[in-house]
Amino acid sequence: MNEPSNEDAQRNPPDPQNPQDPRIQASLKRYWRANITLMSVLLACWAVVGLGCGILFADTLNQYKVFGGFPLGFWFAQQGSIIGFVLIVFIYALAMNRLDKKHHAELTELRNGGTVAGTPAKAPGAMTGLDGGSK
Repeated sequence: MNEPSNEDAQRNPPDPQNPQDPRIQASLKRYWRANITLMSVLLACWAVVGLGCGILFADTLNQYKVFGGFPLGFWFAQQGSIIGFVLIVFIYALAMNRLDKKHHAELTELRNGGTVAGTPAKAPGAMTGLDGGSK
């Protein structure tokens, strides 16, 4: 089979509405990399708070007293790990909302003909707008 020539690429530019567009694929890859990084960091924090403070370091933390004289290690095992988990979920929700907004803005920019993070601009004649617009 013949490979498409440069002239064919100009007549049939990448369609930013197509999820197979390499620019959209690159955007999705960046989005998922950021998502997995965020989850990894927060899961590590959860392990430190839940397992580390509540079990592994409890004897060391029990030297300190909090909230009515309870040992800190005991407090983490009973209450602190739950509070830590709720805070981690809250942080995840806020961070993902911010990441989703950034990703949506990036896709909107690509679909409207702009460039994002070094991706080439859309060729003339491609579709514009999020709703499929006109050619």
